Amino acid sequence: MPNLSPSLLDILRCPVTGSPLVQEGDSLVATAPGPDGTTPRYAIEDGIPVLLAPTTTSANQENV
Repeated sequence: MPNLSPSLLDILRCPVTGSPLVQEGDSLVATAPGPDGTTPRYAIEDGIPVLLAPTTTSANQENV
């Protein structure tokens, strides 16, 4: 998985915490914990960040 461009990472923010995101492998990770104390993670699919709230992505995966 290629890295996202630094200019894109500069503008992306976590939709839950509002914090900057950093790339870790095939996902983006918030730099601040969410309200429940966990750090939100977001998938990168085909080079496109999927910035849906973690509860939304979990619900979608159960329906597949």
